[in-house]
Amino acid sequence: MIRLITFIIFSLITNLSSVYAQNKARPQEPVAPFNYSSETIYFENATANNIKLAGTLTLPKNIKNPAVAILISGSGPQDRNSYIKPFNHKPFLVLSDYLTNNGIAVLRFDDRGTAESEGNHATATSADFATDVEAAILYLKTRIDIDISKIGLIGHSEGGLIAPIIASKNKNIAFVVLLAGPGVNGRKVLESQSWEMGKTAGATIETLEFNKSLTSKAYNVLKTETESGKIKSKIKLAINTLKKELESKKSPYAVYITDAMINQLSTQIASPWLSTFIITEPKDYLEKTTCPTLALNGSKDLQVLPKLNLEGIEKALKNANNEDVTIKELENLNHLFQTAKTGSMLEYSQIEETFSPVALKIISDWINKRF
Repeated sequence: MIRLITFIIFSLITNLSSVYAQNKARPQEPVAPFNYSSETIYFENATANNIKLAGTLTLPKNIKNPAVAILISGSGPQDRNSYIKPFNHKPFLVLSDYLTNNGIAVLRFDDRGTAESEGNHATATSADFATDVEAAILYLKTRIDIDISKIGLIGHSEGGLIAPIIASKNKNIAFVVLLAGPGVNGRKVLESQSWEMGKTAGATIETLEFNKSLTSKAYNVLKTETESGKIKSKIKLAINTLKKELESKKSPYAVYITDAMINQLSTQIASPWLSTFIITEPKDYLEKTTCPTLALNGSKDLQVLPKLNLEGIEKALKNANNEDVTIKELENLNHLFQTAKTGSMLEYSQIEETFSPVALKIISDWINKRF
């Protein structure tokens, strides 16, 4: 998932730790024995101090040298199943199982610094994660049981940014599937996310405007600063200045700007991952992505808004003269591709469905039609 930045507005949303759903049924999760082979694999990233990454490769039965998809997770440390503990869902396990049962091999792996994989997740950026995927590609090219000319990428959320980063410079990528991938820069993704999620949670227009003003002061620092320490100090200065302005106007919102909040905000935005994500333009990579591309978004996605981002993706791919592009907004699906009522994060754990069967079929059919 694209990470939420927890500012004042999200005090309106129940603490996610209170909505754990460990006992909720998850009927789509596959249970062994599987109708395909499943192999634990390891590979190294030579560009990152040879860190060892661990994953699972599933291969369909009775298909010689199938096409293969590498699954790329969204933001935050996730294991090969993309297990989201607060919501008790394993979307990559379900996606992998479906694709493999439909003739497509799948490699999914633990993010660096997560589960069995080595490395430091906290200091890595999207570009660093892209090198982990490139290491997975190199590993697959050593196999004799897949078609190495049919290696594709399926990225969810931030993974939908990482996939074009790789495809833009690796012309041997066979296909790309973007699941709720960003089509605009991270600042626009986060600003639109904050507004829509706050509105859904019942925030007033005044609160939404305050939150936007607050975060804009912080984001603006990234226009001129790139060094972490300077970013942090200038954000603190900008937010303290805003607080004084609000106090002089006797605004009730001034009390929300505490030292703890300023420190949290400045630390988050100064982190390598977030500061890079905010200024990264997906079009820089999408405009160089020429392989067959499928982009899907749910109509109730409040984290990566469908209209804003799908339009950005479509425009960039058109500029790339990409001749095989499919763009679809899927009705009533949320950011996790669950069938949802509102799209709120509070629904994620309450929905039994892990991954919409409609979306699963679209992805599988689209790949199989081409390979």
